[in-house]
Amino acid sequence: MFRRTKKNSNVLRIVFLSLINKILMPRTLVVGDIHGGLKALNQVLERTSLKPEDQLIFLGDFVDGWSQSAQVLDFLLQLKLKNSCVFIKGNHDVWGEKWLRNGEKEDIWLANGGRETINSYAGYTDEEKLRHLDFLEQMPYYHIDHQNRLFIHAGFTSMHGPTHEFYNTNFSWDRTLWETALALDPLMAEENIFYPKRFSLYSEIYIGHTPTVNYSINTPMHRANVWNVDTGAAFGGPLTILDVDSKLYWQSDPLPELYPDEKGRNK
Repeated sequence: MFRRTKKNSNVLRIVFLSLINKILMPRTLVVGDIHGGLKALNQVLERTSLKPEDQLIFLGDFVDGWSQSAQVLDFLLQLKLKNSCVFIKGNHDVWGEKWLRNGEKEDIWLANGGRETINSYAGYTDEEKLRHLDFLEQMPYYHIDHQNRLFIHAGFTSMHGPTHEFYNTNFSWDRTLWETALALDPLMAEENIFYPKRFSLYSEIYIGHTPTVNYSINTPMHRANVWNVDTGAAFGGPLTILDVDSKLYWQSDPLPELYPDEKGRNK
């Protein structure tokens, strides 16, 4: 008789992942907040068995935290030549963009990984920095795919959707969408008059920005139709990639294990 144990469940999950990876259908893979952790990005991409036909949607916060922010941007510029990629702009990317444009260094940015980003540019030429600035400037604040799935760094407040937002800064900073999802009665139907109108605009919503490790969880969290894929790579958690169709996910090792001589944003 087969007894379902945690170990057996993990083995079954690995076998199932392997079978899925053998299917040649392209996948849409959403990537959580990286925060300068290039080692984690390389590791988790390898674990997904990434194929050229796969699409990657990055939820932002490419920089600030670990020591390889500039190198992450270099890697992504090369990756988009091989795969279809969407790069969403996060709040840390906005800060990095300001610094690359005019040298602006807000105290709050420096205290939240900005110093590590500046240090990562040691030896970079002005031309290379301008290439990164152009890359950051062209990033959209959100993406809606053909299945009406919304990908956004943080959230939005308008009940009519991001296109009706007064300030695009909400897209990289808002936490009310995720807080609302967490507080929502899981049994509430979409037809209920109290159901949040902004949730019903999209079939699914994918966000980063608010680390799941804040809730002592280091895997993607799902509430209502909102998926949070920021599993705390900036702190002590892993970097996560989620297949939006199958909901299978892959993770790097926890970032402190990959950068044992660094603190990331654990300061």
